[in-house]
Amino acid sequence: MDNKAWAESVLSKVEKKMKAVVERNAHKVPYITDNGVYDNRDGDQISWWTNGFWGGVLWEMAALTGDSWYEDLAYEMENKLDRNLMCAEQLDHDNGFKWLLTSVYHYKKTGNQEARNRSILAAENMAGRYNLAGHFIRAWNDHVRDKEDVRGWAIIDCMMNLPLLYWASDETGDPRFRHIAKSHADRVIDAFIRPDGSACHIVEFDPETGERVKSYGGQGYGHGSSWTRGQGWAIYGFALSYIHTGEKKYLETAKRVADYFIASVPESNLVPCDFRQPAEPALEDTTATSIAACGFIEIAKATGEEKYLDAAVSLLKTLEEKRCNWDPAVDNLVEKGTVAYHNSEHERGIVYGDFYFIEALMKLAGIEYFPW
Repeated sequence: MDNKAWAESVLSKVEKKMKAVVERNAHKVPYITDNGVYDNRDGDQISWWTNGFWGGVLWEMAALTGDSWYEDLAYEMENKLDRNLMCAEQLDHDNGFKWLLTSVYHYKKTGNQEARNRSILAAENMAGRYNLAGHFIRAWNDHVRDKEDVRGWAIIDCMMNLPLLYWASDETGDPRFRHIAKSHADRVIDAFIRPDGSACHIVEFDPETGERVKSYGGQGYGHGSSWTRGQGWAIYGFALSYIHTGEKKYLETAKRVADYFIASVPESNLVPCDFRQPAEPALEDTTATSIAACGFIEIAKATGEEKYLDAAVSLLKTLEEKRCNWDPAVDNLVEKGTVAYHNSEHERGIVYGDFYFIEALMKLAGIEYFPW
């Protein structure tokens, strides 16, 4: 069976499973599962950074099935996020995750002007986070977070949010959005990506001078380690910057991190939470697998190098065979996602794990869906 046929066969199972999941969770804003049941980040948690992914899943299912029911639910999800959009202190570098997957995609598909307005507001706010001295987009708003001054903090995750700025530049004809996105990407190459292709999660800059101060382990095992989801953000994020700009340095960086990732995957093909974590506990993070696979597929398209496509397919087949729960009574599709190494709970279903798994399958099947 070729890759396209295999992906189509898995997507047929996804379609059946997700219909039952969406029926149960249609009006929630899901993030993570507890015993196979999604929580709800609506209400006072509407600003949580993952809250665009459920809208993304709904748009994926609309693209997969052609059923307008999913689109209607995606509109509802987009409207709920207005409470976040109108709350300045809860807007941050993750605007891309929230509005690329909801209002930007909605506007691209339908030309809806309310969706366009939301998207431009989100992009303007994100552009305003750019630190001119340090050439980076600031991550979080809090002056002090976990006893640390975070005014100069940037994180690798932001590479996936840059397409919001690329879109805004194309949509408005204003190059400043693109300049900011490229400047941040260039700073990440310089300050986050190590010589071996591994990536830091958090880098602190002096917010006044822009000087690089130090890096932090963040959600990985510790300082100097290699948090796998961060590697995935870098792989896919730099591939997307290449797609939007055509600049080879971004593709070369994506390849460098991808080569490191591929070389670090254990023989089991089950990706750990951190490539440099201790033998015990042997924590997995399947979300890193799905994100990286999406990036590998785009690198393969850009370069024609089959090793990246082969790596993506191999990882996705391992997930399908060993880490997917096809029981329609269980909300999550992919199991064993880990938010952070040092969290008290690990290896649960996470909404973005399902989103990227489905996205990667749709890429292989040639189904039109590209929110980035």
